[in-house]
Amino acid sequence: MQTTGINPINRIAYAILALALSLLACARSGSTPQLSSSDSLHTIAVDGIDRTYIVHMPIAYKNGKQAPLPVVLSFHGGGGNAENAMRNSNFNPLADEKGFIVVYPNGDGLLKDKLLTWNGGGCCGYAVTNNIDDVAFVRALITDLQTSTNIDMKRIYATGLSNGGIFSYRLACDASDLIAAIAPVSGTLNYSGCHPKEPVSVIHFHGTGDENVPYNGGSGSKSVSGVDFASVKDSIDFWANIDQCPSAPKTQSFNDIQLDSYTGCTNGTEVELYTIVGGKHAWPGSNGPAGPGGDQPTQSISATNLIWDFFEAHPKQ
Repeated sequence: MQTTGINPINRIAYAILALALSLLACARSGSTPQLSSSDSLHTIAVDGIDRTYIVHMPIAYKNGKQAPLPVVLSFHGGGGNAENAMRNSNFNPLADEKGFIVVYPNGDGLLKDKLLTWNGGGCCGYAVTNNIDDVAFVRALITDLQTSTNIDMKRIYATGLSNGGIFSYRLACDASDLIAAIAPVSGTLNYSGCHPKEPVSVIHFHGTGDENVPYNGGSGSKSVSGVDFASVKDSIDFWANIDQCPSAPKTQSFNDIQLDSYTGCTNGTEVELYTIVGGKHAWPGSNGPAGPGGDQPTQSISATNLIWDFFEAHPKQ
């Protein structure tokens, strides 16, 4: 659907919110990586809006000369863009090693190339206020990718930080026919209209000291969205129920990590929660904060490696 009209007062409000997001949100701009020969920028029109995404092809890929490849969609946080997600999640070296495609889509916003957000249902910013159909964008993106690349439609996955993680939850709700598994990082399920038609595997990472999207829910002291976020427990319980998992998870702890695993769920799905005790709003195992003033990530685990291992083990049945 098209964006609604925006009067000048609202434009100023959005600009102020965008500036706040750029300073405080999880996906702030840092040094922007240069696109390599394995990366390409694509533009497609969705509901009359030009949308863009970056594709990283694994080095060994030969067009049309190998089996279909998995696709990992990596969504930036609120106030960020595709380059932020590429830098922070650092999937490209792993994609080259393991042989999967990584796609870094751009959200939408007034500036079109920075300070962008995703419509996760209840969050965040411009995308929600203007009812941007980001699920339609993702479906169109996959269709576009199919025209030039041999992709495995049973192995399409979604991950993201903060607003990007929130949106990955919405994709599992509204595109469960497309998405095999999701990996939200510091983002919860904030979508009251969640009615998935198929089970989806979930691996979630969240710090108990997160001040942007609080572990126990509510409005974070460092959040600029004003959203009353769902708790991690409610998000995990929802999907454990949808996936018809056993009533109690298996739990193990090491260093600052507690892992709760629901196995034996329907259609081979699983639900896993990595709780970082005392952890803040950050991508575990990354090289540092997502941007100036951001939080330091734990180095006890690498979310990037764990996410791929989980995705690889959970294709759509």
